[in-house]
Amino acid sequence: MSKRALFIAGGWDGHEPLETSNFVIEEIKKFNIESEIVQDLDVLADLEYLQGFDIILPVWTMGKIDDNNWEIKNSKIGNLQEAVESGIGLAGWHGGMSDAFRDNTNYQFLVGSQFVCHPGNFVDYKVEIIQKEHEVVRGINDFNVHSEQYFLHIDPSINIIASTKFNKKYHDWIDGVEMPIAYTKKWGKGKVFHCSIGHYLKDFENSNVVKLITQGINWATK
Repeated sequence: MSKRALFIAGGWDGHEPLETSNFVIEEIKKFNIESEIVQDLDVLADLEYLQGFDIILPVWTMGKIDDNNWEIKNSKIGNLQEAVESGIGLAGWHGGMSDAFRDNTNYQFLVGSQFVCHPGNFVDYKVEIIQKEHEVVRGINDFNVHSEQYFLHIDPSINIIASTKFNKKYHDWIDGVEMPIAYTKKWGKGKVFHCSIGHYLKDFENSNVVKLITQGINWATK
């Protein structure tokens, strides 16, 4: 029996939400995951609809969501939290997940990180596999990538699977700072996965990036 994935794609067009989502949708078919893609945040208002999926993928950079941070119950982010808590997976990449809804701290609490900046813009950097036995990185060794090297504010409860180190080329004071590239976390019965690579479709020309993201999605799926 196939699993069902819901992609919620939109927000800032510079991250090519539809193009990257459609690419990943094709790639995860090998895990027997069938997908539906929507371009409207109103689906988050329907908890019953969300609970019909095995994993939810936010691909929505920036944007706003009309929730009051102090009234989480029955809100859109409250519904997303409840769906994941019940066991539905949550996964995503780059700003489509970790730079969505910047003013919604309840969303940030759920996903485990928030984009801050990418010093140097597009740079060459190394991805180091930290947990070499984790199924998310099966068949992946340390690799190099040319993309935005995300500097994140992170939830200290995340489980870091792959990371990168900053150098002093752009800012002396971040020399040697280690930052997650891929991590997992738990939310109730649900599993959460995030990869910070994936700015646009060109990033997916790197086979290691594709493996990391798709295997992470498969891991998180209910």
